[in-house]
Amino acid sequence: MLTRYANGVYIKMIFIETSIFTKETSAMKADHFEKLVASVKEAGDIKAGRKTPSRVYEIRPPEIKTVREKLNVSQSEFALMIGVSVRTLQNWEQGRRKPEGPAKALLRIASKNPTAVLDALHAE
Repeated sequence: MLTRYANGVYIKMIFIETSIFTKETSAMKADHFEKLVASVKEAGDIKAGRKTPSRVYEIRPPEIKTVREKLNVSQSEFALMIGVSVRTLQNWEQGRRKPEGPAKALLRIASKNPTAVLDALHAE
């Protein structure tokens, strides 16, 4: 059974029947669900520019080049190590594009501990 809330969000209701009792339980506690809904609304406000995020993580182009230089590898070698094209790496280093997703996370880790990343990537 699906219950629709005013904001268009659905929650699935689960019915459990046993020989002793019949009990209706929700897949998520109500207070947790309300916190989740509030979080989704806040994310929408942040994306629309109505609210500023509490934390922002950004890898700046000079940091990307610095990480690569700390590892003492060329653009070609570094691009191969992290699984991107040389062109993508060049765009990041020159500020034309920004890394996203797993690449951004890997670069953040590499900026904190370049040798650990180098060791891990060469372990394959």
